[in-house]
Amino acid sequence: MADVVIAASALILAAPIMLIVALLIRLTTGGPALFSHSRVGFRGKPFDCYKFRTMVRNSDEVLRAHLASDPEAARQWAEKRKLRNDPRITFFGMLLRKSSIDELPQLFNILKGEMSCVGPRPVVSDELTRYGDQVDNYLAARPGLTGLWQVTGRSSTDYANRVALDSQYVRDWSLRSDAIILARTVFAVLRFNEVS
Repeated sequence: MADVVIAASALILAAPIMLIVALLIRLTTGGPALFSHSRVGFRGKPFDCYKFRTMVRNSDEVLRAHLASDPEAARQWAEKRKLRNDPRITFFGMLLRKSSIDELPQLFNILKGEMSCVGPRPVVSDELTRYGDQVDNYLAARPGLTGLWQVTGRSSTDYANRVALDSQYVRDWSLRSDAIILARTVFAVLRFNEVS
């Protein structure tokens, strides 16, 4: 219930920003402003996770070509599932990611009961194998808009540490820890630090 109240309140406050962002995405890159991708939810149930589109429209082809031509990028992708210099991300998309504004549409996922305000990071199904014996722990919680991993220097964190932080969050969950994570997230967003 607290998730719904927080998400609804945040959505009301963020609505003007979200409308402007959607319009700017349409004007600068064409195509849809929103993007959804299947993620693994509570107890393994898949759901469409919403975000503002921060990449070029043909991002899958751009990624394949880039990984085929750059062995270092292919290594980064295999290790972290992210790239230091991702050619798919638009300039405006980079700003949205840096400010975490690209994540605001996930407030709708929270209202639908698919996500929580705080929880483990939403992952795609083929990432579950990387959770090893911690997968049941991961699936025991709803994915979060923010979480322990996101507020603890995630940009420099490897995947094994991410799994450990997600598992620690689920294992040690409390209302107090959620409040601390939410406060740290708000502070980081206001400082324009990348959070999620």
